[in-house]
Amino acid sequence: MKEIKNTTANYTLRLPCSLKTEVERLAAQDGISVNQFITTAVAEKISAIKTSDFFLERKKKADFTVFHRILNRSGGEPPQPGDEYNSCDVET
Repeated sequence: MKEIKNTTANYTLRLPCSLKTEVERLAAQDGISVNQFITTAVAEKISAIKTSDFFLERKKKADFTVFHRILNRSGGEPPQPGDEYNSCDVET
């Protein structure tokens, strides 16, 4: 079995004092180090960007003609409260 090594790199980070103070406060509130807080924040941002990119790529492959045909077909139950969609949010 191949051993997985946990590698890290050092990076000098310059933060405005107000931001650094807030990071320290929030990290202490969560009971974690500033390093762990910043590492988690960077990981969350990377995840958000990758997720957005994934759905943008999926959207490019969408067939909105089929989408509207399925939404407008008869039968089944009527939309429940909260199931509405804004046609301005959907490409045609």
